Amino acid sequence: MTDHALRALRENPRLAELAAHPFNFDIGRAAHGHVEEVRLASGGPLDIVAGDDTGGTYFVCADGSMLYADSEGSAGIIGSSVDEALEIMIGLEEAEGDDEEEFDEEYDDGDRDRDGAEHSRLCRLEEARTELRAALGFPERSPAELEAMLRAALLRTEPDFLLLNGTEHNAYQLLDSYPRPPLWEPVLASGSADLTLLRAGDGAAWEAVAEDPVRRRLALRAAQFDRAEGDLELLRHLLRQETRSSMTDELRLAAVLVGLRGDVGDLPLLHEVRETDYDTACGLGGIPEPGASSEELRDWAQGLDDSLFGTDPADEPVSTWTDLARDQDMTELARVTLIRELDAIVMDQSRLRRPDAPRALTTAPLRTLARDFEELGDRTQALRAQQLHTALQEKAWDRVSARLNQVRLEREDGQLTQAVQTLATLRGILAAPGDDSLRQWEGVNLGRFIAEEHYRLTRVLADAHLTDEARSLLPAADAILGELSENGTKGVRELAEETAARVRELS
Repeated sequence: MTDHALRALRENPRLAELAAHPFNFDIGRAAHGHVEEVRLASGGPLDIVAGDDTGGTYFVCADGSMLYADSEGSAGIIGSSVDEALEIMIGLEEAEGDDEEEFDEEYDDGDRDRDGAEHSRLCRLEEARTELRAALGFPERSPAELEAMLRAALLRTEPDFLLLNGTEHNAYQLLDSYPRPPLWEPVLASGSADLTLLRAGDGAAWEAVAEDPVRRRLALRAAQFDRAEGDLELLRHLLRQETRSSMTDELRLAAVLVGLRGDVGDLPLLHEVRETDYDTACGLGGIPEPGASSEELRDWAQGLDDSLFGTDPADEPVSTWTDLARDQDMTELARVTLIRELDAIVMDQSRLRRPDAPRALTTAPLRTLARDFEELGDRTQALRAQQLHTALQEKAWDRVSARLNQVRLEREDGQLTQAVQTLATLRGILAAPGDDSLRQWEGVNLGRFIAEEHYRLTRVLADAHLTDEARSLLPAADAILGELSENGTKGVRELAEETAARVRELS
């Protein structure tokens, strides 16, 4: 597709006026910008080309797709190009709009021919549609065809074109309500295909899946939800091969799927797998001893299956699918899902309530989200999750630990001023904790980590030529170091000396 239509509008005032009225695509509004700063979650460029009279904005993305964002926080792809988007807008525009109220007022005395006026307005719309279509070279298409084109465009919005508020970093809602496939479907597709190959006895597939840890994991997940009686031998094979990755959720899953068959001849295999290394020995506890009955083996496997796995992919934690999406380089699919998860928590913190203690919140999901965003390389969203995690901590130890993670992310993201402020708050908690959870912090790893972060940030400030800030933070770092136990200082002394030398170099 081309941007022929956009060039024509820019070169021909008559066509630009028709596009603006009655089709509400006003290139003159491009100079006004959007109502707020925005960006794509994927990081691609956005070029504003037009606006409408409701505060909405039309953007062109890197691949030429047109993204529309309204002023109420919704956005979506409305065409694979400006040409396609305009063709859809022109073809689907109806004779209803912002002048409806004016129309009603003009004919509210009953003395006018409303039907005639409506007919006149329809005629004007059709005349404008015909003229603009002809000038831009658009074919005549049926409304059904245009609606199908629009639907296809809207369904492309996620994952690559998710629009974010540029300040708060939350996501815009979708323009449409079309159903999307659940995350697990695209993530599990290749695993289901591999499972089919394994069931067919494809020797090359057995070897290839065995060598690839991601394919092994996906094939085991596919087997979790598609349990066939004849799978035992391939499950044994996958179980043996998954030991290459040590203790994984999928290794436990493979052991469970084998154990559910109740074949006591598999007990030596299960114990061999369990003894692979220290982690597998810890992670695969409770396997019945050799000589146990089939019922005992099944009971062990069924208990784990009920508590950890099951047969419905919709019951799996979202992190199962985002991790597997990331491992398949479906980065944007994972990112969109995680951002939506974080947005939901930000909007409704009751989602963090513990089922066993409804008045208490568990902030573990936020820490998990921060970690997941870090693994995607998205420090902005990681910080957003970590900041909320930090704000919800109550005990002094937890408040300090959370701020320590936060300042690291801020430092790595280049938010140095904010990092300095976060460390100042952290020191304030150390000075006045408000509870006894920080007793003896100087003699444990937490104290060493605090000192190390002070010196690391001081070094970064010095390297960024923020001389005053570096010189101000160094004494605070030294003061923290001075409070540590002798063992705590051993791992920090070299870093402290290097940092002090770097600060002395500053003019």
